[in-house]
Amino acid sequence: MKTIADINLGHFQQLLARFNIDVKHVTLSENIPGSYWGAPEAGIIQNRLYIRDDTPVHSALHESCHYVCMDQERRQQLHTDTGGDYDEENAVCFLQILLADYLPNVGQQQLCADMDTWGYTFRLGSAARWFQEDAESTLDWLLQYELITEQKIPTWHVRQ
Repeated sequence: MKTIADINLGHFQQLLARFNIDVKHVTLSENIPGSYWGAPEAGIIQNRLYIRDDTPVHSALHESCHYVCMDQERRQQLHTDTGGDYDEENAVCFLQILLADYLPNVGQQQLCADMDTWGYTFRLGSAARWFQEDAESTLDWLLQYELITEQKIPTWHVRQ
């Protein structure tokens, strides 16, 4: 499983800065502020994503994608619990898989494997199969909110 220690932190910070997400790195001895599940899971408070070296990349991307996919009102109140409905959760999962390709040494295949290992569940049995074969309504949702293009490229905007 890829962790923050396995990737270039500066590159990760630049990626998320495109969404106005400020990545805060805390030491291994510190608790992770805004972490719903507790360490090593990422935490989020408004536009600040908190991570440690042992935070899984999928967790950091997941919390970030909640920030991108939630509406403006929830984003302004965001502290720890991202909330959201079924459609948003699927959009978050899809977007985090797309963003994995923008991280050297991660990519979609690795992220999907990590999501499966961590315990994400999809009705087709794996994140990769869901992403490739069963996410039509999720694509529609992401397109409706202009978070990706028809070519499945992020627009680098947050939901308005």
